[in-house]
Amino acid sequence: MEAAANTTEMTVLGLSVILLLVQVAAQAFASYDLGANYLLGPRDEERQRNVLAGRLRRALANLLETYPAFVALALALVVTGHAGGMGAAGAWIWLGARIVYLVVYASGTPVVRSIAWFVALSGLCMMLFRLFV
Repeated sequence: MEAAANTTEMTVLGLSVILLLVQVAAQAFASYDLGANYLLGPRDEERQRNVLAGRLRRALANLLETYPAFVALALALVVTGHAGGMGAAGAWIWLGARIVYLVVYASGTPVVRSIAWFVALSGLCMMLFRLFV
């Protein structure tokens, strides 16, 4: 099992958790203008967020759409002994593209954001291909 822990896919999986935590914290801190009472309360009514907080919240929601697939593929590659090669490259591409996606979404850059999303999806496809080949 020690060999599994030393794979590229497991390293990228660990780094992806850091990205997830950064995105959760960033969207929470960007919502400061909603006030402490609202943020510490049950948030029963929806309030308008500032532009940055809204973008960060949507970027997090978008990450969560593909994150389960990434985790499943990374673990499946390791467990089946298919780690490395195209799967490892796909994992790095997914992570890098997700970081770019976060930055360009937060800055409001539309076209590059869509390209980053497609590149991240391509990384997942590379991982999936490696799983079966």
